[in-house]
Amino acid sequence: MHMNFFKSFFASILGTLTALILLLVFGLVLISSIASILQEPIAPKISKPNSVVTLNLNTQIADRPPKFNELEVLFELNDQIIGLHDLLLAIENAAQHPNIEGIILQADFISAGWSQIREIRNALLRFKTTEKFIYAYHDIASQKSYYLTSVADSIILNPAGMIEFKGLASEVLYYKDFQDQYGLKMEVIRHGKYKSAVEPFLENEMSDDNRFQIKTLLSDLWETLRDEMAETRNLSPSALDTLAIDSKIAVPLDALEAHLVDQLGYENDLEAMVKERLGISAEDSVSYVSTASLLGNASQYNSEIKDRIAVVYAQGTILYGPESESYISQEAFVKAFETLAKDDWIKAVVLRVDSPGGSALTSELLWQAIEKVKAKKPVIVSMGNVAASGGYYIAAGADQIFLDPLTITGSIGVFATLPNASGFLASKGIRAERVETHPNGLGYSFFSPMTDNFRTQTEKGIEQTYVLFKDRVAQGRSLTAREVETLAQGRVWSGNQAVAQGLADQLGGIQDALNAAAQAAGIQEYNVMTYPQFEESLQSLLQGVSVSLFSPHPLEGWVPKKMQHTLESFTNPNSYTVFQALLPFDLNIQ
Repeated sequence: MHMNFFKSFFASILGTLTALILLLVFGLVLISSIASILQEPIAPKISKPNSVVTLNLNTQIADRPPKFNELEVLFELNDQIIGLHDLLLAIENAAQHPNIEGIILQADFISAGWSQIREIRNALLRFKTTEKFIYAYHDIASQKSYYLTSVADSIILNPAGMIEFKGLASEVLYYKDFQDQYGLKMEVIRHGKYKSAVEPFLENEMSDDNRFQIKTLLSDLWETLRDEMAETRNLSPSALDTLAIDSKIAVPLDALEAHLVDQLGYENDLEAMVKERLGISAEDSVSYVSTASLLGNASQYNSEIKDRIAVVYAQGTILYGPESESYISQEAFVKAFETLAKDDWIKAVVLRVDSPGGSALTSELLWQAIEKVKAKKPVIVSMGNVAASGGYYIAAGADQIFLDPLTITGSIGVFATLPNASGFLASKGIRAERVETHPNGLGYSFFSPMTDNFRTQTEKGIEQTYVLFKDRVAQGRSLTAREVETLAQGRVWSGNQAVAQGLADQLGGIQDALNAAAQAAGIQEYNVMTYPQFEESLQSLLQGVSVSLFSPHPLEGWVPKKMQHTLESFTNPNSYTVFQALLPFDLNIQ
């Protein structure tokens, strides 16, 4: 009897808790739904004069942050991610607001790509044209952070802090000896002499072709960074080159003497500078406002305006698979493009691409879907940090392509990589035997060496995909097959180089692309709608809210960490789509 009582008691508690959790979840879904409906623009309310914005960029910045997840925010399960569009809008609002006098920049470790940082920097340059001030303070200034804050009227660096000023570099690890020693390898089939995404698995050292393309790319990027820092700091480009070549910036005093910063000091020195600029006494307090307070309702949707421009955010690796916010899939994006083609209120589409590429099949499916949209309304591409290989594939057919000088693009080429452990297993006394009705009945096996039949079939498929890729580029960019071939073979280009070579139309950010879309559609006022629109559901709210109870990755401890990352990037769950249009090397520009 007592046992039944306790069973009933605990069952009722469990049932009550379950009901409360479900009630909470559905309540949050309801709140989210109401918030999405009430989208009238609300102007930022900053009532105090002489207010100063604290622009804290020590967080992750994404073109499009993940969908607002109330559970993650409530239980603090996810780090804050700032959307680039919201950030640019906040700076624009600060420039126009009569009570805002200046901006304090905080950016010791900015987590964004070079192209994104340059868009933010350009927005700050526009802010300065209003005669308002920008001051920056650093405890530590990474090279990316310094490039951003070099736009400031005055930079204060902690005398005990650090600053990085060294030029650009990209480091690539090579694994051939490791593979030969341990028998764990990647079977590689490629096309194009510059298609060096797979080179580390085939060679012990960097090829001349690969070294040439990386050197050319880095040099062009550095020229842009150097010239823009020189202009805002009133220094000569050659002087900045000398600082980097001679490694002259070791301690904060070096930065002061080289005029990279204006003062060595602390945050109280920064506040004193702000008070002096505002003309208030040392005893008075400064009215600081956050970035969020500048946004009001960030959606800025105006129900009185019927015309719309859709911004489709294609960010992440391109994979063949189901709908997901974490990668570019054919399921989510083809559906989005089909919707946009039919929606008469959508007058133009801006495709924002930030992707190193991936599945060639998915890239082709997206290209086809974009063509259907383009037949009915303008399609303008805005390239972010990276729009390479498959990322360029889906952009090539657009009416216009905008990109930043610091964008990495091109990489027109195809390859296949398949992991193989036959040598490793043989060394451990494990042997795979096959029985087949036909010579290639098994196809590819992780446990056996690649057969000649399978390699021949794969090479034929890669050649066909490469030809199709080049045809799409030639058609979209009005180039001849010969011209495309000279630009292809997997070679990467900077934004400046891409415009010069005809792979893109002009330099500009996402706002420039929106302006071009409006002009092409013949509209002046419009609302911006973002796509794909992922479905709000209980499953989506609970996505990612979990505690890991599993062991580390199976490769942990077996292979170098950088090789583990590379292997993971080539061995995705959709391994049956083996033809890859992917960036030609693990691009980590430091």
